[in-house]
Amino acid sequence: MEIVVFAIISVVATVCAIFVISHRNPVSSALFLIATMVSLAILFLTLNAPFLAAIQIIVYAGAIMVLFLFVIMLLNLRKDEFGPERKRAQRFFAILFGFLFLILIATAIDVGLSTVGNPEVSTTKLAPAGVEMLAELLFTKYLFPFEIASVLLLVAIVGAVVMAKRKL
Repeated sequence: MEIVVFAIISVVATVCAIFVISHRNPVSSALFLIATMVSLAILFLTLNAPFLAAIQIIVYAGAIMVLFLFVIMLLNLRKDEFGPERKRAQRFFAILFGFLFLILIATAIDVGLSTVGNPEVSTTKLAPAGVEMLAELLFTKYLFPFEIASVLLLVAIVGAVVMAKRKL
């Protein structure tokens, strides 16, 4: 059953990631990026990493995407810069993803109900890596890449604001 959930979510994440780079409308691209990040959070849940899934939703899909949308709105793009609207394709993909999401929810409920009262499923299997181990790795071994990623995000946002001010 986990293979089915992984297959569905990986297809959703891949399609949303393709839509991030293929849409001309920056707001649509940012919304598809949020959908990609939520899909990745669900994949973290399938890997028994609930803390990483929560951080993926809170930090990336929440805070950073709000910042991206703020910068996009700050750029104040005109409607003709977005390109033509494709409402038929959008409706088709909304129905498709809604159907896939319903299948995913039904699968998750089925798996959850099948493990209720099962003594073979223990809580140690659900959380093999604790928050302490993740924090220790993040702030010792991976501190430099973590800081480089934050500096790159800051430089990208400052660059976007400078480019937007130059156009005015």
